[in-house]
Amino acid sequence: MTKQIGSLYVVATPIGNLADISQRAISTLTQVSCIAAEDTRHSGKLLQHLGISNRLLALHDHNEKQRAASIIEKCLAGENVALISDAGTPLISDPGYSLVRLCREAGVPVVPIPGPCALITALCAAGLPTDKFQFIGFLAAKSSQRQTQLAAVPDNAGTIICYDTARRILDTLQDVVAVFGAERQLVLAKELTKTFEHFAFGTAADITLWLTEDPQRCQGEMVLMIAPAPAKADEAIGEAVQRTLKILLAELPLKQAAALTAQIHDEKKNALYQLALSWQH
Repeated sequence: MTKQIGSLYVVATPIGNLADISQRAISTLTQVSCIAAEDTRHSGKLLQHLGISNRLLALHDHNEKQRAASIIEKCLAGENVALISDAGTPLISDPGYSLVRLCREAGVPVVPIPGPCALITALCAAGLPTDKFQFIGFLAAKSSQRQTQLAAVPDNAGTIICYDTARRILDTLQDVVAVFGAERQLVLAKELTKTFEHFAFGTAADITLWLTEDPQRCQGEMVLMIAPAPAKADEAIGEAVQRTLKILLAELPLKQAAALTAQIHDEKKNALYQLALSWQH
């Protein structure tokens, strides 16, 4: 009889509010043979709160590849192992990538147990476009490196999301201005799901002012979101649509030309009307 292979469970844990732990996560953490944690002391407090006494293994950036071999060995022997990070979803700016990749290569099933993730938690309440976004992880420690990171993001990336520390956030806001200009709209989310959760909106200058009004505000974990650049009217509307509009404008009144172009290309009439107006100035 072939021995059943165990699985690696990638388990999301709360980013602040402990009530955000899912029933499935609790059940999984209770039933696995052992739990690989980024910081065993930190995770030990969560497990104690949940009444879970499973054995903890330390898995962090410095020992992940070495630890992966023993975890895979356990799984191949039929044991189930859970992977957690200090907070949120493992692998998202946290250790675990090497372990998951090596498990896949070894034929060990990897099962996600979804839950909290700071970048998604921040984005869904920020009021910025969510149809397209790019997460660039933690920003670099040096200003020049941060600016290089930010400048490397494509113009069509949508909302840009990054993590930053309270110690560097004021300098980072200056770097955002250097790369994207002083008028770019931002949202800073801090202390998500915790008692002092707050979303600050506006330009870099607006958010800098809010942070510096009270030194207590420059504390805690932060997610910075950068709005996409506002599209210019003639960039937001395709060339074929613009050609049609110009042809019709030569024969028809502006309002009628815009309406017909909108009908032909399934575009918004008001946007075409405003574009045609801009051509007359």
